Amino acid sequence: MILGDIADGLTRGIESATSTVTGAFRDTVIRLGVTGLSRAGKTVFITSLVANMLNRGRMPQFLPAAEGRVLAAYLQPQPDNTVARFDYESHLDALTGRAPHWPEGTRRVSELRLSLRVQPAGLLSGLQGPRTVHLDIVDYPGEWLLDLALLDKTYDAWSIETLRRAETRTFAAPFLKALAGTDANDRLDEKIAGTLSASFTAYLGAARDAGLSDHTPGRFLLPGDLEGSPALTFAPLVRPESPARSSLWREFDRRYEAYKREVVKPFFRDHFARIDRQIVLVDALGAINAGPAAVEDLRLAMRDILTAFRPGRNAFLSQLFLGRRIDRILFAATKADHLHHRQHPQLTAIMTALMEDAKTRAEFAGAETAAMAIASLRTTTEETARHGGEDLDMVRGELANGKRAAFFPGLLPSDPARLLSPARSGAESWLDADYSIMDFAPRSLDLRPGEGPPHIRLDKAAQFLFGDKL
Repeated sequence: MILGDIADGLTRGIESATSTVTGAFRDTVIRLGVTGLSRAGKTVFITSLVANMLNRGRMPQFLPAAEGRVLAAYLQPQPDNTVARFDYESHLDALTGRAPHWPEGTRRVSELRLSLRVQPAGLLSGLQGPRTVHLDIVDYPGEWLLDLALLDKTYDAWSIETLRRAETRTFAAPFLKALAGTDANDRLDEKIAGTLSASFTAYLGAARDAGLSDHTPGRFLLPGDLEGSPALTFAPLVRPESPARSSLWREFDRRYEAYKREVVKPFFRDHFARIDRQIVLVDALGAINAGPAAVEDLRLAMRDILTAFRPGRNAFLSQLFLGRRIDRILFAATKADHLHHRQHPQLTAIMTALMEDAKTRAEFAGAETAAMAIASLRTTTEETARHGGEDLDMVRGELANGKRAAFFPGLLPSDPARLLSPARSGAESWLDADYSIMDFAPRSLDLRPGEGPPHIRLDKAAQFLFGDKL
């Protein structure tokens, strides 16, 4: 993929070599990438993780804290002066204030540095004093990560794939209608180009609203300061037999290549290629609720995401010539608090099966992977109710309107194939079960000194992601 770009490779190699040589004389730095598609809970995950690292009373499965070796934790200015700071304080106020609410989601790359003063374990504990480990948390939209798969695709190949998917989706009708009235071999008309691009962007938004995962190019939905630029003003077209010079097809082809060169590659070079550990947050329950098509779309999106990871174990030569390699990847199904704990093993098994292609590729390349069900912020309590002569395991939480409600989401199957098989075969709906989810709001918290926000397995996730480095 981008590793074929010799100039970029040499630049990263020089930077990595410098980092390796000087690493012995500096504090340890771990760069943790946090990503996931829309509504997976990236902002809440980072906020709760940092809050629980600063106040570690709810982190029994994070061994350095459980063993009392984390002597202090504090926030410091981030090292990257041109990257936005993750607004931890505002997000924490949103989740734990007097009127708790969900914070605004990820719309750009941001970063936060959490520094830990740690006492070494084992034989080194008696020979060395405490050392400082910096955890640089990098937050970025999962849609941008999916864009990395575009680097291997021509405009024609991408158009064929995208249009083939659109033809199976009823909500794509307005875009397909606009496309049908366009001759790709006509001379470029900026008004027509803008209309097609806007219609295509609306289609991508509808795909996201339908619970689907793959809506590339990702910057079309999160344009930032690129909004209205030529690099974001194109759409898939059917290739004419002989594309004319200055035609709409030729110009869209040029803009697609510019998007890859000027938007996607800089993201890879400046942010993604420097990550050591990675967590991919997945709203698996949302996909299940949306139906088999959404589950299959999620599986394929996760497979495409992994092609960008270049996973493998860190080594001096690989850092020198190929840049850092991500050596641990966690796939985490979020919103586990929407299920009774008795169903968490089923959710984990579904997550494991859903990620099977991705896990196999990563492990073959030497990366260690794991799948688990988590809730970055626990919003519910559990209860069992008698209904129709049987006991139902339910969760109770607060809705956006302030009312509390008990909810039974349905029973997840113990065999993940009962979900993945109909998803792969193109089933339109689940035949033998109904699944649903509820939009619970954050509940008011009364935190005691030393406690972070309540969660489910956030400590276990932290232990896998960076506990070994402490």
